[in-house]
Amino acid sequence: MKTMMQEISHETIETNSRGNNKMKKFTKILKNQKGLTLIELLAVIVILAIVAAIAVPSISGVIENSKYNAAKADAISVLNAAQLYYTDSPSAASGVTVATLKNEGYLETIGMIPDTATVASGTPKKLTTAAITYSGSKKITFTNSTIQSINVDTTKGSTSGDKTIN
Repeated sequence: MKTMMQEISHETIETNSRGNNKMKKFTKILKNQKGLTLIELLAVIVILAIVAAIAVPSISGVIENSKYNAAKADAISVLNAAQLYYTDSPSAASGVTVATLKNEGYLETIGMIPDTATVASGTPKKLTTAAITYSGSKKITFTNSTIQSINVDTTKGSTSGDKTIN
């Protein structure tokens, strides 16, 4: 019995010393790790630069398209307000300005549409504006534009040149 206990305790001591050796090797390896190498860091920076170079131009196009569509939405709001105005005042003058629509409470805000823009009283109502800058140097002009002509316009705001909706 005594010899059996001695064997078990001897095996336990050997296992513990082997386990400790493995643990010492593992901690030594961990201590030798200093972090990313310069080449790894440069590779990450290059990948991020490539992703940014692809994403930035497409995002700016989306922003310009949104601003163009916002100008069109403002024009539709003005035309709807003019429809209400002419319904309430059938004997009104043949053209109402955006300033009048705002002052008389038919429009809460005018958005990008200038105060001097006019809406003709015929059917359908037609909006005429001066050139409106919607993004940088890009402009949109509404010339006798109806709600339908604005809605069927498929022009992208990010395309070059000034736009006119008739």
